[in-house]
Amino acid sequence: MSKKHPIISVTGSSGAGTTTVKTTFDQIFRREGIRAVSIEGDAFHRFDRQAMKDELARRQAAGDQTFSHFSFDANELEKLEDIFRVYGETGRGETRHYVHDDREAEKWGAAPGTFTPWAPFEEGSDLLFYEGLHGAVVNATVNLAKLADLKIGVVPVINLEWIQKIHRDKASRGYSTEAVTDTILRRMHAYVHCICPQFTQTDINFQRVPVVDTSNPFIARWIPTPDESLVVIRFRNPRGIDFPYLTQMIDGSWMSRANSIVIPGPKTDLAMQLILTPMILRLIDDAKRA
Repeated sequence: MSKKHPIISVTGSSGAGTTTVKTTFDQIFRREGIRAVSIEGDAFHRFDRQAMKDELARRQAAGDQTFSHFSFDANELEKLEDIFRVYGETGRGETRHYVHDDREAEKWGAAPGTFTPWAPFEEGSDLLFYEGLHGAVVNATVNLAKLADLKIGVVPVINLEWIQKIHRDKASRGYSTEAVTDTILRRMHAYVHCICPQFTQTDINFQRVPVVDTSNPFIARWIPTPDESLVVIRFRNPRGIDFPYLTQMIDGSWMSRANSIVIPGPKTDLAMQLILTPMILRLIDDAKRA
């Protein structure tokens, strides 16, 4: 952690909804005049698309059926940790972009499935914002959780997460349900051992829970809407959280535990604005005083 150059990390698996949360953060940054530099978890994949296919084939031929983008060794986590550390100390760093599709290829000037060159952050930023798979990893070689000042977990219940991933990958990437299902199965080992442990490190978790039947996510015809969902918001340390204020401001909300509040799905953006804005402003004020 560094008071001078704060770091915010949003962590969730593929299809969890971290991109939607990033949109809320961007709104807060614009409204409050905060200059944030952003890095994407995909930028720290160890392999480009073709190299990942080759590595998957090699691993499977050797009997490893669990290797995936979720795996620690499929990502440059030491590089990510170094960027967190350098930014916290100096306010400087670098990043790149992983190009997913033709639209991004036109934007970044690189072929789909490849990386752009590493480039330095813009000077004079107020904070660093990370969104991706591994923003709060603690393992034998890296400790990203201790370097981030505010850690957010985005964790839909597992069936909903799968539904969101299946629909996204079919719509935007042209995959079949069977192909996405194979990916989910291959990633399960790393999901349990690499992704889930991070959510004990996060300061706040947002967990969306559908109130409609999602018992077979592989045949679901549509994603449950916000109106068909509740969101459980868990605070690792509830000290200083004004729960009476939140339950008064968020219609239909209630406390389910001493550190958790449940809200209607359509109120998620409002809840994030109410909860996260003062936390972000506090980080900025501390940085200015430091």
